[in-house]
Amino acid sequence: MKFLIINGPNLNLIGIREPEIYGQESLEHIISWVTKQVDTLKNDLQWFQSNSEGEIINKLHWAFESKFNGIIINAGAYTHYSYAIRDAISAINIPTVEVHLSDINLREDFRKKSVIKDVTIKQITGKGKEGYLEAINLLSKY
Repeated sequence: MKFLIINGPNLNLIGIREPEIYGQESLEHIISWVTKQVDTLKNDLQWFQSNSEGEIINKLHWAFESKFNGIIINAGAYTHYSYAIRDAISAINIPTVEVHLSDINLREDFRKKSVIKDVTIKQITGKGKEGYLEAINLLSKY
C-alpha cells in the first residue's frame, strides 16, 4: 500500500522547538523510527514536510493523481484554520488520518479546534511518534 505522510509548518523544528511539548527527537529521527517499524515490502511510505499551505495542498492533489491508498497528516497550526487543506482532503477522497504529537485537546483553546477532523477517518493526538504508526496500521485495514 502507498501512504503519504504530511507534516506541516514548524514540524521541521521538532526536537528543538518546545521539547517539553513535542519531545527531543527530530523529524528525521521520527521518520527513521516509523519506517523501521513498518513492513516496507508491503508498504511504501512517502514523507513530506512543508511550511507552506499551498505546497501541502499540491501534495494532496498529487497523492490523488498518484493513487495513494492513504494519507496521514500532521497539519501543525493549519489544523486549526486551514479550510483550504480541509477542502483538499475532502476533494481527493483518500482515507486520511489526522495525527498530532501532543494532545491538542489539553493545550490552548485555539488548538482544541480542528477544521480537518470531520474529513478524516480518525484523529490521533498525544501519542508522539507512535501516533504515526497507529495511523499506518489503521489505514492498512482500508
